[in-house]
Amino acid sequence: MTARRENRTWTGIGTPSSASISSGSFHSNTAPLLVFLGLLLVGAFFSQRPAPVQQTETVSITASAQFTLCGGSRRVNCVVDGDTFWLNGEKIRIADIDTPELSPPRCETERQLGEAAKRELLAQLNSGGFQLTKVGARDTDRYGRKLRTVIRDGHSVGDVLIEKGLARRWDGARRGWCA
Repeated sequence: MTARRENRTWTGIGTPSSASISSGSFHSNTAPLLVFLGLLLVGAFFSQRPAPVQQTETVSITASAQFTLCGGSRRVNCVVDGDTFWLNGEKIRIADIDTPELSPPRCETERQLGEAAKRELLAQLNSGGFQLTKVGARDTDRYGRKLRTVIRDGHSVGDVLIEKGLARRWDGARRGWCA
């Protein structure tokens, strides 16, 4: 006499029979549900985490720093161009603007605007104390310059240059200044 195996499946009504539990059909039906519930819990956990806070570091600079135009090899407190300067031997790039290039300019208009932007930045830096502010996680650009906004008397020096037509808001793309 041979043993006959009973193949009964659970329909979801009542309790599963011992045959369906032992044959594995109950487990195979609930495994996807348990995986789904686990993923749902993990997703709920991570969706409740607060967004990362953008770190800002502010450094106050005293009004005693006097700037010149950069020239030669000694670079301590001097202005390179309309958006780059040296402060105490550290090269700073104003993070929120783009000014006309001087090295080399692509046309005479760009050269003239670049010189005017450089002189305006020199005047702004020599007009009293200012703050350098690091915004976000990125500290330096690809050239190793510190990326900072420059705030003087509660106003962005970059915004002053933009208002005077000597700079543009930096949008990540280099655009020409020649007509």
